[in-house]
Amino acid sequence: MSNFKGKTIIITGAAMGLGYAAAEALASKGANLTLVDYNNDSLEKAKNELKEKYPESKFLTVVADVSIEENVKKYVEETVKEFGKIDGLYNNAGIEGKQAPLIDYDIDVFKKVVDINLMGVHYGMKYVIPELQKNGGGKIVNVASVGGIRGVLNQTAYVATKHAVAGMTKNAALEYGKDNILTNAIAPGAILTPMVAEAFKQVNPSDPKVAEKEYASRNPTRKLGDPKDVGNLVAYLLSDENGYVSGQVIAIDGGESNMYGNS
Repeated sequence: MSNFKGKTIIITGAAMGLGYAAAEALASKGANLTLVDYNNDSLEKAKNELKEKYPESKFLTVVADVSIEENVKKYVEETVKEFGKIDGLYNNAGIEGKQAPLIDYDIDVFKKVVDINLMGVHYGMKYVIPELQKNGGGKIVNVASVGGIRGVLNQTAYVATKHAVAGMTKNAALEYGKDNILTNAIAPGAILTPMVAEAFKQVNPSDPKVAEKEYASRNPTRKLGDPKDVGNLVAYLLSDENGYVSGQVIAIDGGESNMYGNS
């Protein structure tokens, strides 16, 4: 895969899970990375681990709440100040919210999910795209979900925001392809991250592992996904090797989304 030496990529939600997995994949190829997260301690821990493993890469950390527009503007400005340019954005930060039927869903939680999952992605593109235009182009990868291509019981807010992310991705690809900006979304299934582990706790508080095994049993591969698989896909989509993939929502779920409605 392409070398990222001299390339600058911003990763939101970088301290753990799919954000950290992508940071590892990109740092291993020499990228300069801006790591963004709302938790300073987790962010510093992630940066120190990555610096030790990948000393040739450079790292900037920015504590930010992606649901606040000024915070997003700040992480973009600090990246340009530190590295001089931006080559790509991995718009990863997101939350699940809670699990509840639509009519019982807490409206304040719903609004928080919208602010982080939808507006955070919008703000990221709003402020990064002009920098990519100055740079002659670049790549954006947004995180949707299999919940952005189908329904998921008791996750109305999450599903609504992830469908919206898929739509924004397609529009951005249409509007800015002329500027050599390729924009895609990934749609992970049940990748074993801290957020997914927390979802299993909500499903079966007394024994989350039972919920995990039951979910995995329905997958064609009979297992949950590895964050590294997602990191490698993200790295490809952000790389120079990707010259023509744009406007796509790419499922990475072991094929499970092909089964819904057929079981």
